[in-house]
Amino acid sequence: MAAKRTLAATLFMTLDGVVEAPDKWSFPFWSDETGKFKSDELRATDALLLGRVTYEGFAAAWPGRKDEEGFADRFNSMPKYVASKTLKKLEWNNSHLIKGDLAAEVSKLKQQPGRDVVIHGSPTLIRSLLPHDLIDEYRLLVYPIVLGRGKRLFDEASQAKLKLAESETFSKGVVKLVYRRNDKEKAATKAGASARK
Repeated sequence: MAAKRTLAATLFMTLDGVVEAPDKWSFPFWSDETGKFKSDELRATDALLLGRVTYEGFAAAWPGRKDEEGFADRFNSMPKYVASKTLKKLEWNNSHLIKGDLAAEVSKLKQQPGRDVVIHGSPTLIRSLLPHDLIDEYRLLVYPIVLGRGKRLFDEASQAKLKLAESETFSKGVVKLVYRRNDKEKAATKAGASARK
């Protein structure tokens, strides 16, 4: 059986968990390490999964961008899958609206051959996928700033058991944290449940 694609959520986050509008607070902390992390991530990605708000922001910003590294070209050309109940038409190149059951459609997307599928931002989408255990990795760049207000990644209903897979401190105080699903614990819970039957 072919290996499933990795579904990863990647976010810029403040120390108090805010992920909203990183364009307003993250730039002073940009470094070569951040650039390399994002470039490496993009090279390992061949599809994006986005919520409506992030999609609309990206669709307004990315089509007109160009850069020497080809980051924008790759971002603009790859398939984009959009979870929205209100959008009817998607203008950004190679965008596809997810219709029907979100969890089932994302599960199908993971079964297709290819590289990573990456969710940028989109905290509402991430929270809606959490109960279905579909997100394999959380790639968080945590910034040394506290905002006190703004949309946070997780809310009071969010639950996940994760294990820390990677951590690195960048030169400007940003910390890269990569968490993966704790499949061993899940397997142990299932085995325990089967033994009790």
